[in-house]
Amino acid sequence: MRDTWLIFLRSMRPSFRNPVVITFGVAQPLLWLVLFGPLLKGSASWQWFVPGLIIQMGLFNTAYVGFNLIPEIRSGALERLRVTPVSRTALLLGRVVNDVLLLVIQCSILLALSTIFGFRASIGHVLAGLVFAVLMGVSISSVSYTLALKLKHEYTFAPVLSSTVMPVMLLSGVLLPMDQGPDWLYTLSRINPFSHIADGIRAVIAGNFGSSSVLIGGIAAIVLVVVALAWGTHSFRRANA
Repeated sequence: MRDTWLIFLRSMRPSFRNPVVITFGVAQPLLWLVLFGPLLKGSASWQWFVPGLIIQMGLFNTAYVGFNLIPEIRSGALERLRVTPVSRTALLLGRVVNDVLLLVIQCSILLALSTIFGFRASIGHVLAGLVFAVLMGVSISSVSYTLALKLKHEYTFAPVLSSTVMPVMLLSGVLLPMDQGPDWLYTLSRINPFSHIADGIRAVIAGNFGSSSVLIGGIAAIVLVVVALAWGTHSFRRANA
């Protein structure tokens, strides 16, 4: 825990010294909120659309964090940390905690701004939705760092992200309900675990805690966290940077 805290502080300082890092992560979802949201009809649409933007932020804002690790691998900074007494697991967890904290701040900003357009939810329901965002952020951030550790170069890391993040986002039903599309597209979306997480976030923000979407989405999120952390911690313990 102490080592994780130290790595967290090391990762956090550059982010909070430059507030642009926080605001930049909100910029794209805010554009969707302002330019796409008004095309939806009815105030209930905001209750459906805004939780989808949380999924979008969770995907994009944490999927690309691995780019921050590649310069440390290239310069030898990560290797110097690995030969110190610091826990190798903490080298991953400290970074992940920092990314999740930034994600929660960014989601909170977006949720606050969305009230201007008609989004309404109680504090308790919003906090429940943020729990889903935290779980999602932990899993994606862990995978991003692990891929960066294994690929080690931007020119190999970037294509992997560009070919996976966008399809996953579109199949999550972030922008439009997937059940309004053809059957084959809806079936693909059901295979995507993030579509179930999106359903879970929408259910808890609406206060439907008894919905099966909450249970299924919660299980999907927890399974992703367990698998991602297991893969990530194993890689950081054994891989040679």
